[in-house]
Amino acid sequence: MPTPPSFAADIKPLFRESDRRSMRFLFDLWAYDDVRENASGIVTALADGSMPCDDSWPDEQIGRLKAWIAGGCQP
Repeated sequence: MPTPPSFAADIKPLFRESDRRSMRFLFDLWAYDDVRENASGIVTALADGSMPCDDSWPDEQIGRLKAWIAGGCQP
């Protein structure tokens, strides 16, 4: 059985410094607790294209974030 994705190894690296700066007014995309608490909203924003503001994520990256959530949001 595959190991669920972790925030440190699999999720945090998906967010660029520019993404972090853009969202800092709401939460820190490099902070585990902030992303865990806002995971559903982040997935929604990524799926509808409103985040990140300069380009959309490939389905594979959105899938990785969804797998992290489904796997219990491992640190």
